Amino acid sequence: MAELEIVFWNWWVLALLLLVVELLAPGFFFLWMAASGFVTGCLLLLNPAVGIELQVSIFSVLSVVFITLWKLYGKKHPIVTDHPLLNKRGQQYIGRVFNLYQPIENGEGKIKVDDSIWKVHGQDCDINTRVKVIAVRGTVFDVERVE
Repeated sequence: MAELEIVFWNWWVLALLLLVVELLAPGFFFLWMAASGFVTGCLLLLNPAVGIELQVSIFSVLSVVFITLWKLYGKKHPIVTDHPLLNKRGQQYIGRVFNLYQPIENGEGKIKVDDSIWKVHGQDCDINTRVKVIAVRGTVFDVERVE
């Protein structure tokens, strides 16, 4: 049985495929794996005698190192945005006042926000009460009565 032979351009093709995956699933994860594939291909171009086991090991180690370095960089240099709550829908409602959609009984009720109904926790109130969102726990708002 013939031994599987991988040449430098095979790693470059893998790198290109990983870049395509990165375009479909953004997050800079596959980008660093693609960089690892490219570097592995370059190393193999310089030294074609490297065995497949070492090639896979180099690719794996470089992938872990590159991804870890990116994560560490991201923690030290967070992305600054003028819309920090854009993808945190519940957080956007903190501080806003709403009318109860369903009275709060035994600490639980509901409010209507735009076209959505949200479960709320707070002090028991009747349906005509206005409440202010003070915190969000998952999909449940903590509210307090507004006088």
